[in-house]
Amino acid sequence: MKKYLTILFLVITAISFGQVERIEPPNWWAGMQNTELELLVYGNNINQLHPEFSDDITIKKVVKVENPNYLFITVDTKDITPGTKKLSFKKGRRTVDSFDYEFKTRRENSTQREGFNSSDVIYLLMPDRFANGDPSNDSTPETIEKANRDHQGGRHGGDIQGVIDHLDYIHELGATTLWSTPLTLDNEKVYSYHGYASSDLYQIDPRYGSNEDFSRLSAELHKRNMKHIMDFVPNHWGLSHWLIQDPPNQNWVHYWEGGENGFKRSNYIQTSQFDPYASEIDTKGCMDGWFDYTMPDMNENNPMVIDYLVQNAIWWIESGDLDGMRVDTYPYNDKMGITEWVTRVMKEYPDFNVVGEVFMHDTAHIAYWQKDSKIGAIQGFNSNLPTVMDFPLHDILPQVFKEDEQNWGDGVYRVYDHLTKDFLYPNINNLLIKMGNHDVNRINEEFDGDLEKYKLALTLIMTLRGIPQIYYGDEIGMLGDKGKGDGDIRRDFPGGWQGDAQNAFVSSGRTDTQNDYFDFTKKLLNWRKGKKTVHIGKTLHFSPIDNVYVYFRYLPKSPDETVMVVLNNSTKNQTVDLGRFAEGINGHEKGLEIISGKEYSLNQTLDIGPKTGLVFELK
Repeated sequence: MKKYLTILFLVITAISFGQVERIEPPNWWAGMQNTELELLVYGNNINQLHPEFSDDITIKKVVKVENPNYLFITVDTKDITPGTKKLSFKKGRRTVDSFDYEFKTRRENSTQREGFNSSDVIYLLMPDRFANGDPSNDSTPETIEKANRDHQGGRHGGDIQGVIDHLDYIHELGATTLWSTPLTLDNEKVYSYHGYASSDLYQIDPRYGSNEDFSRLSAELHKRNMKHIMDFVPNHWGLSHWLIQDPPNQNWVHYWEGGENGFKRSNYIQTSQFDPYASEIDTKGCMDGWFDYTMPDMNENNPMVIDYLVQNAIWWIESGDLDGMRVDTYPYNDKMGITEWVTRVMKEYPDFNVVGEVFMHDTAHIAYWQKDSKIGAIQGFNSNLPTVMDFPLHDILPQVFKEDEQNWGDGVYRVYDHLTKDFLYPNINNLLIKMGNHDVNRINEEFDGDLEKYKLALTLIMTLRGIPQIYYGDEIGMLGDKGKGDGDIRRDFPGGWQGDAQNAFVSSGRTDTQNDYFDFTKKLLNWRKGKKTVHIGKTLHFSPIDNVYVYFRYLPKSPDETVMVVLNNSTKNQTVDLGRFAEGINGHEKGLEIISGKEYSLNQTLDIGPKTGLVFELK
């Protein structure tokens, strides 16, 4: 009878407690700057058990929360030796469950990893729409939405293997850095392909591949001397996220009374973050409102949420061997919470880079969010965010190159005027500049497929201050109208799928026009790679006349390193009096035009054709 009761007790205990279902982070590293690690342990009634670590691990604190299925264990990793450590969970003296937890050896000089910078050109792609390298994972048993390439907003099957298969194409183009939209699991029922509603922050979506494939992507990029940026989304997770379905307590997410499932949409008023007259209800409505119905807003006022997000970012940087992060919807995060997040990440990796998506349209509003901003300092705020996106420049580009005549303030004068506001930025080299991305009309749609306007716009962003970014397919003239739905600006790259009628990844598969786009882009991007003058040089520009804009990039201590750019945005031939630009020409007599390879005299005048850009190395 006693033996029977013992067996019954063990069975009931197993049912009540069960095994540990999750430990996050799933592993860690020895030798980290921050020696405190907070483990999230999830399992049935796990808080009734007592955790114990073997070997040299000291448990500093154990926190229980409202939900009995969670334990938060803080351990001291100082001087820890790499290896597998036994983590046991006990009920009294009896061990109910145990787990092998690994502390890995860090890569050499991991702390000193160098992030992306102004010497780079970023290639942004949406993996689902780029290339399908492994058709066997297009649909998987564990994910809800199945592949349907006929549906504009559906899963099309692109994956990590498809990206790896075409890294040589991106490298040939001259891009040095890859940014992919999110690759972590998004298990929503529909529109899951964009990845911005994560269901598991520690797992790559199996329709894209595996965590190992993600690390392999970084390795393949590094073989080509290229960099890898991860798209990180701390502001909101997916409604289907396992932690949202069974939260530790109610204050992990901003729940709104009266809304279905606690939902209340953000008011999207990002200016409320710094508006000196903003009402509390507007500020709260921006930061705490949900970005969308399937995207619950995380409460970054909760220190445990920030700890979780910091450790998750560091885990991906280490395991994925990353060179940067792009943070989605930056001003929608809790302002102080996201500041703590970026500060702690950058403390671990001082030479790393993080760019925040500040989708705003005024230079002062953007500059507020950059590290050491004097504008932020007025309110006693420093974001510690290294890089911001120059959306105001993006906003004017379509208009600039469609205005053939320069009335007061029109045409290329808009660019000139825009750059006069650069004094607002504490670091102009850490501005991400672009012609487009996955949320707006494609630039070639804006230009009605006009190659010459594309050339002018590309010449501009490749020779201005900052970090240029291009969007996949722009380099072959791809079109896309957001008015027809997001899927239209996120079309499949031709040749990325077996059976495609055209393969634009190779010259022989492209049309003559597509090759014209590609060849121009390739020449300009590859030239830029070695031009320190463009990467970090100062700018000297002259007020445009007759829609002709002339500016110089130069290094003050190296006068022989000067780049001169002439943009004729008018529809007529122009003869430019070079005497006006003597300050920039600085005694140089000749200039080598980098696209044509032709040498020009800089003594008196310069003839330039309509809608033409010329880039000179001054000799």
